[in-house]
Amino acid sequence: MPSWKLVTGLFLGFVGSLVALVGVGYAMVSIPSENDAAKSQNNVYYWADGSQMVATGTGVNRQNVSIDQIPEAMQWAVISAENKSFYQDSGVDPQGLLRAVVNMARGGQTQGGSTITQQFVKNTYLSQQQTLTRKFKEMFISIKVGTKLDKKQILQGYLNTSYFGRGAYGIQAAAQTYYGKNAVDLQPSQCAVLAALLKGPTYFDPAGNADLDPSATQKANTARSQARWKWILGQMHDDHHLTDDQYRTAIAKYPVPDGRKATRGMTGQISYLVDTAKKYVLAHSDITEAQFDQGGYQIRTTFKKDKVNELAAAVKKVQKERLDPKHRELDKYVQFGAASVVPKDGAIVALYGGDGYENGHFTNNADTSGVPVGSTWKPFVLAAAMEYGTYKTEPQGISPLSKYNGNDHLKVTKPDGSYYLNKDNSYFFQNNESNYKWGYITLRKAMEQSINTPFVQLGVDVGLTKVRDVAKASGILDDSFSTLNPSFAIGTSTPSAIRMADAYSTFAASGQHTDPYSVTSVKKDGQELPGFTKPKISSAMPDNVANNVTDVLQNVIQNGTGQNAKALGRTAAGKTGTTDSNKSAWFVGYTQQLSTSVAMFRENPKDHELLSMNGTAGVESIHGGDIPTSVWTEYMKAALKNANDPGFPSATEIGKIQDEAGAPTPTPTPTITPSQTATQSPSPTPSATNTSPSPTASDTCQWSWGNNCNGNGNGNGGTDTGGTTGGTSPTPTPTDTTGNGNSRGNGNGGIFAGPTG
Repeated sequence: MPSWKLVTGLFLGFVGSLVALVGVGYAMVSIPSENDAAKSQNNVYYWADGSQMVATGTGVNRQNVSIDQIPEAMQWAVISAENKSFYQDSGVDPQGLLRAVVNMARGGQTQGGSTITQQFVKNTYLSQQQTLTRKFKEMFISIKVGTKLDKKQILQGYLNTSYFGRGAYGIQAAAQTYYGKNAVDLQPSQCAVLAALLKGPTYFDPAGNADLDPSATQKANTARSQARWKWILGQMHDDHHLTDDQYRTAIAKYPVPDGRKATRGMTGQISYLVDTAKKYVLAHSDITEAQFDQGGYQIRTTFKKDKVNELAAAVKKVQKERLDPKHRELDKYVQFGAASVVPKDGAIVALYGGDGYENGHFTNNADTSGVPVGSTWKPFVLAAAMEYGTYKTEPQGISPLSKYNGNDHLKVTKPDGSYYLNKDNSYFFQNNESNYKWGYITLRKAMEQSINTPFVQLGVDVGLTKVRDVAKASGILDDSFSTLNPSFAIGTSTPSAIRMADAYSTFAASGQHTDPYSVTSVKKDGQELPGFTKPKISSAMPDNVANNVTDVLQNVIQNGTGQNAKALGRTAAGKTGTTDSNKSAWFVGYTQQLSTSVAMFRENPKDHELLSMNGTAGVESIHGGDIPTSVWTEYMKAALKNANDPGFPSATEIGKIQDEAGAPTPTPTPTITPSQTATQSPSPTPSATNTSPSPTASDTCQWSWGNNCNGNGNGNGGTDTGGTTGGTSPTPTPTDTTGNGNSRGNGNGGIFAGPTG
C-alpha cells in the first residue's frame, strides 16, 4: 500500500501540473481584435474553363461602431435573449463546457451553451469547428478577455463581429441591410428583429432562405422571426429594460425589414450561378455560411459561359415574342426556371434563375421547389412498370404496348378491387384535360398524347412506392415528393428544374445516374479543400428500361404533345407537363449530350402562391408543349450547334403485354397485303356503333418496334371491330402485335396489326 505521503505528493504534483498547464494556456493566448475580424476578402468564382466569373465579398458591408453608437435597446435585446447574466458572469459557461466534454465522450457534437464573451471570441479568433480543442482554447481566451476587457468593450466587440445574414457582419451593416439606417437610429422593435437573427439568419430572416434550406421559406421564416421578436421584447420587458409604455409601442406592430438588394457584380444570371455554387459548397463541406461570407475562397464551377448566355437568350427571345405584361394583365408575374445537365457526368453547365437580383427577383427559379412538374412525371411511372411490373405480373415488367383505359373521368381501382374514395366517401374520379373517348390505348400512345387516366391507374397497379423509388434513384430529392395518392403518378411532386434535368439525364445515360454538381474545386489560402470530387455514378434502373423510356419519349416529340421540339432538327426525347388550372407548364428533354428542363409559372409576388396561366400569352391555356418547349428548342439548337447527332441506344423488346382489366379481348384478323394509302376496312359487326373519320394519304407512318402508328382513324370505332375507315398501318414483324388499325374498335390502334383499320 502506498503511504499517505506518496499519495499526497502525487496529488499535489497533479494539481501543480494542472495549474501550470492552465497558466501556460492562459499566457499563450491573445485577446482577439474586432478590427482584425473586420478584414474580409472577396470570394472569387470561376467559369468551367478557369476564367473569372465574378469576385464578390463582404468587406464593403462591414463597419465597426463604438458602443455609444449602438442603441441601449440593441444591447439589452441580445443580453435578454442570449446571456442574461452577462454583467455578472466571468465570461465562461462551465456547464456548457462540461456538456461539450460529455457529448464528445459519447461520440456526439461538442456544442454547448456559450456566453456573449465566448461568442465574441469565437467570432473573431476561432474556427466554427465543434471540437474539444476549440472549446478549451475558447475557454482560455474568454477568461483572458474577461479579465482584460470591460463588459462594454466585450459587448461592442460581439455586436461588431456577429453575422446577421445577407452578407452583413456587425450591427451597423445589419442596420443598413435590413432597415436602411445607421445602427444608432434603430428603434427598440427593430432591435428585437435584428437580435432574433443571431439565432440563425438562415431561418430567421423573414425574406426567406429557401435556396439554402427548403424549410427556410419566406412564410416559415417570417413566422419564426415574428415569434422570436415577440419573445425578445417580452424578455426585455420582464428584465425591466423596457418600460410598460416602451413595450406597448414596440409590440404594437412587427417592423418588416427591407427586401434584399443586389450587391456588386450580382446581376443577371451571375447572381443565381453564385447562389447555386455557394449552396453546393456549404452542403459539401464543414464551412459555415458566416465563414464563407467572410471571403477568401476561390470556387471553380461547372458553368459554361456560352451555354448560360444561350439559355438566357432563349428565355428572353420567347418572352419577347409571346408575353406582353405591359398590355396584358395575365402576362404579369410569369416566371421561368431552367437548367442544363451533362448526362453520365452530372455537371450543371447552365441555368436560368429569373430576371436577376437587380430586378428584385432573389429566388433562384432553377433550384427552387414548389412548382409541380405535371406530366413530366409520367416517365418515372412507365419506368417503374417496365422494371417491376404490376401486382398482376411482378416480378416481370410490363410492356409499353400494354393497354389501359384512356377515357376521361374514371374511377381508380385498388389492387383489392375496391375504388379510391374522397374524404367524404364519394368516389375519386381521375380526369383528363379533355373528355375525348380514347378507349383502351397503349401506354406508348397515352404518353404520346399525355393522357392522365392510364398513368394514374398504372401507378396504383405498379405501386406508388416503387414509382417514388425509381424517381429517387434517378435523382429526385425526398423533400420534393408529394403525398402518395393516385395523383402522385401525374406530377404533384415539386422537384427543382436542376433535379428534373438531372433525373432525365438518367434516361439519356441508359439508366446510369450521377448527382448534379456545380463546383469542381474550392481553395482557401492556396490550399484545395476536400469534398469536391465528381459524384459517383450509380445504376438507377436497367439499361433497357431507360432505353425503352427514351424510345417512348422520342415518339412524344415526333408524334405527340412535344412536336414543337422537332424544330431542333436532331434526335431527341422529351416530355411535356401541365398542371391543374395551368399553374405551371414544363418541358424536359434530352439528347445524349445535354438534358435540359424548362419550367414556366405565374407567382403572386406578395405571398409566392402560384397563379393560373389561363389566358396568359393571349391563349386559352398554356401547355408544356407550347412556350416551355419553344424555350427548350431555342436553347438546345444554340447549345448543340456544332455537336454531332449520336442518336440513342436501340431499345429492345421489354416486358409482358398486360392490359388493364376490362380491355376487350382481341380476335385474330386475316393478313392483308399492306397498302400505302388509306383503304376501306370491312364492315363492322353490329356491336360497332361508331365510325372513325376518313383518313388521308398522310396517314401512313414510319414503323419501328412498339410504334403504335395512327393516322386520322382515331375515331371511336366501337367495342369489337374498327370503324369503317382507319389509318394505314405497315406490316409488323412476327413478334409485334401492335399497329394502328382500329381492329379493336376504339379508334386508337388494335392489338392485331392489319394494313388498314
